[in-house]
This record gives sequence, C-alpha cells and structure tokens, in this order.
Amino acid sequence: MIVACPYCNGLNRLPADKPALEARCGKCKQTLFSGGPIELTAANFTAQAHKSELPLVVDFWASWCGPCQSFAPIFSQAARELEPHFRFGKINTEQQQQLAAQFNIRSIPTLMLFKQGKVVAQQAGALPKQAFYQWLSSNK
Repeated sequence: MIVACPYCNGLNRLPADKPALEARCGKCKQTLFSGGPIELTAANFTAQAHKSELPLVVDFWASWCGPCQSFAPIFSQAARELEPHFRFGKINTEQQQQLAAQFNIRSIPTLMLFKQGKVVAQQAGALPKQAFYQWLSSNK
C-alpha cells in the first residue's frame, strides 16, 4: 500500500508484513501515523487524497461552528483508534475556501470519505461516536 507522509507528503510503500504504526517516512524520517488528524490544505490535499492508497476521512469545519467544535473530539478519537486503516484530515473552510468550494460544501461540519481521489461517501452534520464509526465501517 502506498501512503503519503503527513509531514512532507512523500510517498511511502508500506510492507504488509511489518506493523504500519511503526512505519517511518523514507524521505523525512517522521512517523507515518501520528494518531491524530492532519491539517489539510490546497498544498497537501492532492498527495493525501489522490496519491495515497489509504482511505482519507475529511472533516470540513470552521472555528465558529458549535457542532464542529463538539464533533472534534470524536474525530480525534477515531484517528487515534482507527489509524492505520484510515487517514484522518481536517479542512478549515475559512482558511481553505478553494477546497470548500471545490467540493461544494454548503453546511459544516461535512464529512467525506475519499478512496484514491474519489468521494465514496459524504455526510452533512456532526455524528455521535457510534454513528460515526458505523458510517466509516459501512463505507470501508
């Protein structure tokens, strides 16, 4: 499986016979899985969503959004518990307006699941933990 580094966006091949959580980037030597969501921007989105073979779960959010703030701990917990099966990323719609417009984000929070650059599932609104995990497993 090819995985993009969350720090330098370098592409890394993960061997199936080694623990993924211990993997390090061949370019910058940082760990490939940090146990938390990464901040996605126009600069790193392509590497994470299109070039990486790892499913990418994206939370489109804004700092002034109450439901976004209440969902943030659930999203972070999912990143800790479900990496390396998924990569979790957050897009601040105030700072990354071009990405929000590209995906026609009309309400926040909006969750999207990408597989090799394609949106395979989308959910508007914050979810309770159990419902979020169920949404992820049903769209795996």
